[in-house]
Amino acid sequence: MMRSSLSTTFGAVVLSAALLAQQPPVPVPSAPTPAAAVETSKAPALSDAEIEQFLLKAKVIKVSGIKKGVTGSLQATLSDGKITHLAHIQPIDERKQQFQGDKGGVEFDFRDSWEFNIAGYKIDRLIGMNIVPVSVQRIHDYKPAAYTWWLDDVMMDEEERLARKKANEKAKEKKEAEPPDVEKWNQQMQMVRVFDELIGNVDRNLGNLMITKDWRVWPIDHTRAFRTNKQLKTAANVTRADRAVLERMKALDKDTLKRETGKHLSTFQIDAILARRDAIVKRLEGLGPSALFDRTGW
Repeated sequence: MMRSSLSTTFGAVVLSAALLAQQPPVPVPSAPTPAAAVETSKAPALSDAEIEQFLLKAKVIKVSGIKKGVTGSLQATLSDGKITHLAHIQPIDERKQQFQGDKGGVEFDFRDSWEFNIAGYKIDRLIGMNIVPVSVQRIHDYKPAAYTWWLDDVMMDEEERLARKKANEKAKEKKEAEPPDVEKWNQQMQMVRVFDELIGNVDRNLGNLMITKDWRVWPIDHTRAFRTNKQLKTAANVTRADRAVLERMKALDKDTLKRETGKHLSTFQIDAILARRDAIVKRLEGLGPSALFDRTGW
């Protein structure tokens, strides 16, 4: 995976198990394949829970490095005898008192950790956004790591899409670079921005926005998220949101976050999420009804 880039009053509402369970199935490959062949093929959709169990228990058949990125990421082939599928392994867990980024900025109490991929997945499902691949904790090379479901049918990342768009201005043979449904595309990108502000992601870049063949946008790599700032990093990025997601964001409370992410996040990080949530809600309510939409088709 790539390295990169409403004031409201609410009661403490604990999300019910039934609400949390209302997640759409994720398409996955599966037909029974000999493990030795290390091949993947399409199969019926699996639920998040089924994918989690596969990532936790399937045998690791093959592991190789990933050329892009700077976090020691690995691509692994997993098989449980019925399903053979790829996973992304991130073992990084780096802490520094002071870190200077590529653009010259300095961050104190810096942490780059596999744990934040799992926390990101958990929060994505809590608020019903459903744009982050399933991720679990598992041991790799005697150390804990994040095992994340490798996305199927990836067409390109946003970096490549923009490069194609620029090249198409002069090329005779045009490469696919424009989403067929502009409104659907804009909604997805707006929700990615809201999500990054919520989780305090300081490292989103074009290379970790994956685009699948159905023109779904999937943000990956959240190892530099969950900073403890209580203000929004870029409030101007919060412009529109799915109405249902906003309501679930309002319903987030400390007990729920501790239950779902407390293994991977500190109390300070959870408090910061809730503070940023309040800022997002305040901003969206201030923008008025036009800031909300009901998404369809993704």
